[in-house]
Amino acid sequence: MKLLIIITALLAVVPTLFAEPVNVANTDITFEAPEDFKPLSKELIAAKWPADQAPAYAVGTGTGSTTIAYDLKPHHIPQEALPDVQKSFTQLFERIIPGLKWKKNEIIEHSGQKWLLMEMISNASDTDIHNIMLVTGYEGKMLVFNFNSTKEDFPKYETALRKSMNSVTLPNH
Repeated sequence: MKLLIIITALLAVVPTLFAEPVNVANTDITFEAPEDFKPLSKELIAAKWPADQAPAYAVGTGTGSTTIAYDLKPHHIPQEALPDVQKSFTQLFERIIPGLKWKKNEIIEHSGQKWLLMEMISNASDTDIHNIMLVTGYEGKMLVFNFNSTKEDFPKYETALRKSMNSVTLPNH
């Protein structure tokens, strides 16, 4: 009986862990952000990312220490070009990101197509950062998701970030 009560309680709580699906850049691409994640202000986005690398959209914790950034960039990435994109990004990141340690750097299948999955830890000025990037082509553009968290916060948010990552859905897939 105790087990039944616990299972019922868990089933009641699980749906509330995520808010409504988020649409990406006025498309039918969606993902589910953790419920306590809110859209980041333009000011917080500007403070967190260099202007030339800032995403158009991001949700995260109130402090911005854990975020999900997402954008459609004007770069055509055909599925067959993902290995070349992987090679270019790998070389670039290894050259410009301080203290880079790879966790994963592979091409995966998700939501009906191939994606570049790059998971890494890097050094920032005051803490280490855990990043998980998902990249694919979508309608002639580059679709990018960056799930990132400070090393201190990552254990608290890892499960929610990975669930959110797995919830990314492309239309007609």
